[in-house]
Amino acid sequence: MSKQSKKIDIEVILDKENVPEDIIWKATDLEGYDKASCRAMILSLWDHTNKDTLRLDLWTKDMTVDEMKIFFHQTLVTMADTLEKSTNDPRISGDMRDFCDYFAEKMEISQS
Repeated sequence: MSKQSKKIDIEVILDKENVPEDIIWKATDLEGYDKASCRAMILSLWDHTNKDTLRLDLWTKDMTVDEMKIFFHQTLVTMADTLEKSTNDPRISGDMRDFCDYFAEKMEISQS
């Protein structure tokens, strides 16, 4: 069986003060797009040798506070889903979803 490979490229456009102006990404599975632009990203990578998480958190100067609140809420909900899929533990992922509801309420994010 041959191995498959996928590629993800991330380009960060900076202003003269090195503040991100745009984050452009493309991936081999990005259907319908040559590349896509976004205002924020959170990238976490697990270093199994050192048992440590490596992170890259970036947002552009155009990212609003309201957008950041929604972005964080959606990221937390996705993390709860991933936790349940990876650990098969609905109890703790349910607790995390409860926190997501609390977070949304405190941040005044409407959940439709």
